[in-house]
Amino acid sequence: MEPVTGDDVTAGVNLLRRAFADVPDNAWRVPAGDLAWSCWETLEHLIDDLFSYAIQVAASDPPRDDLVPFAYHAAREGGPMNSLFLQPSAGTAGLLQSLEVCGVFLAGAVRDAPPDRRAHHGYGLSDPEGFAAMGVVETLVHGEDLARGLRRPWCPPADLCARSLHRLFPDAPADTDPWVTLLWATGRGTLPGHPDQGTKWRWEARPVADR
Repeated sequence: MEPVTGDDVTAGVNLLRRAFADVPDNAWRVPAGDLAWSCWETLEHLIDDLFSYAIQVAASDPPRDDLVPFAYHAAREGGPMNSLFLQPSAGTAGLLQSLEVCGVFLAGAVRDAPPDRRAHHGYGLSDPEGFAAMGVVETLVHGEDLARGLRRPWCPPADLCARSLHRLFPDAPADTDPWVTLLWATGRGTLPGHPDQGTKWRWEARPVADR
């Protein structure tokens, strides 16, 4: 299986940007699928995820037991904990431009980092490929949340899903549809013959060499 790269981060971000480019500015406040967040909050959270992963892996001496010390808070009780928040007037163009920028940050940080770099993540020390895969999975599965909320089609390519699954969910079945399997692995769908993941799922951040 080929590794997940910065190019994959860019590919995922560009897929999402194209899929939601024509969403009306006033449509983003509906719930995002089964999440307790609106589509605006979910996309804002995704933007923040990409930024957060970029700053972790970009540091020459990354923290190994904590996050780079940006301040995180929720804009409302029950909302996502972010360090970045968009202006309420940003609209669709502003949301997707911000997504593009933070995708560029992460893709560039992954490309520039040496393969042996390790940085903190809550699920274990990760490497540049791991942070790239996390960025891809965040983009694909939150794209699904947005698609459910905004009632739009969303079906990412199998190869992008398969590489991300291979890196972050090594115990996931490899003989099933990669997109369906990724949704199952992240608690967003079912997979015949396999128990539902519910809200207890987590990925394997650590590189294979460190497990």
